[in-house]
Amino acid sequence: MLQGGYQSVLEARTREEFRGEVLRFTKQLEFDTFTALTVVDHSLGQSEFIAIDNCPPAYREVMDNPQGGRQDPVMQHCKRSSVPIVWDQSTYVRHDLADFWESQARFGYRTGICLALHLPEGRHFVLGVDRDKPLPDDQGQLTRMMGDLQLFAVHALDTALRVLLPAEQQLEAPRLTPRELECLRWTMEGKTAWEVGGILGISERTAVLHINNAMRKLNCNNKHQAVLKALRFGLIR
Repeated sequence: MLQGGYQSVLEARTREEFRGEVLRFTKQLEFDTFTALTVVDHSLGQSEFIAIDNCPPAYREVMDNPQGGRQDPVMQHCKRSSVPIVWDQSTYVRHDLADFWESQARFGYRTGICLALHLPEGRHFVLGVDRDKPLPDDQGQLTRMMGDLQLFAVHALDTALRVLLPAEQQLEAPRLTPRELECLRWTMEGKTAWEVGGILGISERTAVLHINNAMRKLNCNNKHQAVLKALRFGLIR
C-alpha cells in the first residue's frame, strides 16, 4: 500500500495543490526550498522547462536564467544521471564556480540533494531540495533523506506530468488487458508475482509476463512506476 504522505501528492489536481504537497514534503525533510522541474525534449534539440518552486523573490531572476542552468554542476549532473547528487560549496569549487555558489548561498542555497528521473518519449523530472544549514554528518541519516527524496520523486513524477504539462502534451492512456490490470492492482497491494499468481490461479511466470507487458505498454522501467502511471491514467483505483 502507498504511504499516506506519498499518496497525497498523487491526488493533487492543480498546480497549486501540487506545489503545496511538494512544499509540505520539503519541510518534513527539514529543507527550506525546493525546485520541481519537468522537462520535455522537442525536435531540433530544443527542450521545454516547466517548474514550480518556492524561490525567494530576490533570487528569482538568477533562478530563471537558462545560462545559470547550463553552468550549474548540479543540473549538469542531473542531465546525465539518475543517481542523486548531494552538493555543497565544495561541489562548485571543484568546477571553478565558487562565485556561483556564493551568489546563491546568500539566498539560502548552501547545500542540498537533487535527482532526476529520465523517462521514455523525451520527458524528465528533476526534484531538488536545498537549505542554509549543513547536511547531517551521520551517513545513515543522510542515506534515509536521499531514500525519502527518491521515493517522493517517483510518486510526484506522474502528478507533475499531469498538472504541469498542457493538454496537447498529455499522453493518451494505453490499452491494457483485464489480466494485466488485475496483476497491477495486486502489485499495488504489495503482492509479489508468486502471490499474484496464486490469487489469480495462474503461474508465477505468467504473472510476471502480464506485469512486464503492462510495463511495456505504459513505457515504465519497473512495476512500481507502472502502478503509479496506471493510477494517474485512472486504469486502476
